[in-house]
Amino acid sequence: MTKLKLNKKSAKKNDTSAIFIFGFVILWGVLTVPQVFIAPFIISLFVVCFLMYVKFKKNSALRKSNIEQIDLMNGVQFEEFLTELFKSLGYRVKNTPRSGDYGADLILRKKGRTVAIQAKRYKGNVGISAVQEIIGAQKYYNADDIWVVTNSYYSKPATNLAAVNNVKLIGREELIKLSQRHLR
Repeated sequence: MTKLKLNKKSAKKNDTSAIFIFGFVILWGVLTVPQVFIAPFIISLFVVCFLMYVKFKKNSALRKSNIEQIDLMNGVQFEEFLTELFKSLGYRVKNTPRSGDYGADLILRKKGRTVAIQAKRYKGNVGISAVQEIIGAQKYYNADDIWVVTNSYYSKPATNLAAVNNVKLIGREELIKLSQRHLR
């Protein structure tokens, strides 16, 4: 089993624009004043390549996770796994803040539709509160669809409330099928 390393700052930041801007400035310096900028350029190029490699390896490890590894993840790692899964399904994925998220952990966009997701990495059954949280998030995020995704199962009250509020519940079996079909 591959041990997943988690950098709490990178869990939220998937943006490489800072690296791009830094690289652009160094490249500009090499082209205008090469004798001053050649060493920083080579060092920067190495750092950028290393960071891209680390990100690739981390995403690769997430993509190869099986259900046993998912069961061992913490909540943040589970959200990162779901980010990779839904990206492989063609969604643009945005992570919400860790606190004050108004009931949604991920916001998906595809073909003009928005989906708000509550992610629950649980050992027991997911209860009614997860469904209540995502129902509350629907208007805040102007979501067309709302889902709760877990590595576990749902309680009867949770499935009843989800049914009357059009909440899609993705449980353990469907998560296994989706990850086997779209990741690896």
